[in-house]
Amino acid sequence: MRLILTALLFVGGLIFVFYGVSFLVMPSSIGPGFGLEPGGPMGWASMRADMTAFFLVAGGCMMLGAWKRSGDVLLVPAALCAIAFFGRLVSVFFDGVYDGFWLTMLGEALTVAISLAGHQLLPHHEVEEITG
Repeated sequence: MRLILTALLFVGGLIFVFYGVSFLVMPSSIGPGFGLEPGGPMGWASMRADMTAFFLVAGGCMMLGAWKRSGDVLLVPAALCAIAFFGRLVSVFFDGVYDGFWLTMLGEALTVAISLAGHQLLPHHEVEEITG
C-alpha cells in the first residue's frame, strides 16, 4: 500500500510540475484550458507567476515527500489543493457551474486525499534529515 501511495504522490507531483513549467514557458497554450485569458502584460505576468508557483510548489512537495518518504512536507500540497477546492466550491454557489467543473474539483479532492494519506502513512522527519 505504501509503495502504491508513494508512486501516486510522485506521478501526481510530476504532473503538477509539468503544469507549472507549462505556465511559465507557454501560458498562452495552457491558460485557456484553465479558463485563463490575460488582458495584457500584467495578466501574463500573473499567470506565469501565480500559476507556476502553485503548481511547482504543490508538485515539488509531492515529489519530495514521495522521494524522501517524508509525510510532513505533504501538508503543503494538501493545503494548497484544499484551498483551491474551497474556492471552486464557493464559485459554484456564486457563479454557477461550467462544463467539466466537477473534474477539476475531483482532481483537487484526490490530491488532498492522497497527500493526507501520505502524511499519515509515511514517516515524519526533522527538517535537517530531509534537506541533509
